[in-house]
Amino acid sequence: MSSSTIKKIRTIRLQGMPNIIWIEIETDEGLVGLGEAFRGTAAVEGVIHGELGPWLIGKDSRQIEFISRTLTTPYVGYHSSGAEVRAASAIDIALWDLFGKRLGIPVYEALGGAARQSIPVYNTCAGYSFNTSSSAYNAGASRRKIGAQDEMRGPYDDQIAFNRDAGKLAEDLLSEGYKVMKIWPFDPFASKVQGNTISLEDLKAGLEPFRKIREAVGDRMEVMCELHSLWSVPAAIRICKALEEYNIFWAEDPICKMDDIQSINYLRSKIDVPICGSETLAGAVTFRQMFAQGTFDYAMLDLGWCGGLTEGRKIAALAESYAIPIAPHDCSGPIVLWAGIQLSMHSPAGLFQEVVRANLATWYKDLVTDLPVIKDGKIQLPETPGIGASLLPEVKQRQDAVIRETC
Repeated sequence: MSSSTIKKIRTIRLQGMPNIIWIEIETDEGLVGLGEAFRGTAAVEGVIHGELGPWLIGKDSRQIEFISRTLTTPYVGYHSSGAEVRAASAIDIALWDLFGKRLGIPVYEALGGAARQSIPVYNTCAGYSFNTSSSAYNAGASRRKIGAQDEMRGPYDDQIAFNRDAGKLAEDLLSEGYKVMKIWPFDPFASKVQGNTISLEDLKAGLEPFRKIREAVGDRMEVMCELHSLWSVPAAIRICKALEEYNIFWAEDPICKMDDIQSINYLRSKIDVPICGSETLAGAVTFRQMFAQGTFDYAMLDLGWCGGLTEGRKIAALAESYAIPIAPHDCSGPIVLWAGIQLSMHSPAGLFQEVVRANLATWYKDLVTDLPVIKDGKIQLPETPGIGASLLPEVKQRQDAVIRETC
C-alpha cells in the first residue's frame, strides 16, 4: 500500500486580510491539500502549530474520519465554532482536498458522488472587501454601517446599492441570471438599543428596500433577510411580522443566540416567516438538537466553522432525515466556498450555495487558481480533482504574508 503520510503543515495569512487563513498539508507522496478558516486567524494559527500540527505529523492523511474525530472532541472547545473547531475545520478541508487529488476526482465524488448536476446560488448583497478587515468584535465597522450615502467603488458594491435603490439592484441581478438575493437593511438600527427593540420609524426604513424590490420586479426575485443575530425576541417578532407582507424566502439568524431552541421556537410561534440558522453553530449534535425541535426551516452551515466537510456531511445527512434543506455559507473565503459547493453537489438536501458576486469579481480571484462559473443563476458540477482550486503562488510571495510551518 502506498504511503500518504503527513510530513509538513504550513499556514499562510495576510496582514492586509487578517480574517482569512489557509493551511497546506503536504504528504510524502508529493501532494498538497488546501484548507481555509475565517476570523481569529492568529488564534487558529496558534492552535494548528501549538496543538494539532505536532500530533498530525506522521499520521496517514487518508484516515480522515479518525483525524476529524480526534480534532473535534478535545476536552474543551467543542460544540462551538471557536478557534479549536475552526482549526480542525481547515485541516479537514485540506485532507479532503488531498483525498480527491490522490484519486483524481472532485471532492463530491470522494464523498459518494453527485446528487445533482448544478446548484442554484443566491447573491449576498455585500460589497468589496466585505468582512476582510474587521474582527469579530468590531464587525460593525465594515458590515453594519454602510449606507446609501457611501460612494460605490464599482458595479458590484451591492450593500450600498440595496440601501440606495434595492429595486434597481434586483433588476441588475436578474439581468445576470441571479434569481435570489439576500440583504440586511435592519442592522444599523440594532446598535442604538443593543437590539432590544426597534422603533416604528426604523422598522419602516428597514422595510423600504423590500418594498422597492417588490415594486420593481414583483415576484421574479426571491429575497432573504439577514438579521445577523442582533435582536431580542420581541424585536425579531416585530421585524419578522412586518416582513410577512413581502413574502421573503427566509429570515436568517434573527436572535442573538442561535442555539437557544426555546426562544427561537417562541419566535416561530408568533410569525409566518421561515427561519434559517445558523452559520454560527458547529457540530452535528448541535444541529441535531435544533432539527429535532423543529427550530429551523432551512439549515445554514459554514464548513470553515462547523468542523469541516466530515462534520458537514453528517449535518447534511441529519438535515435530510428531517426534510430540512441546507444552504452552505460563503462571504468568508474562496476555499470555504469551494467546500460548500462540493457538499451542495453531493447532498440531496442541497438547496442553495451562497455567493458574493463582489468577492468573485475581485479579491477571491486574486487568491486562488479557479473560481466557480455561474450560469443562469447556477453553479455547474465541478470537474477539477480535489476541492476545486489552489492558492496562487504570488499569495505566499506578498510582503504581508505570515507563513509558519510544522514538520
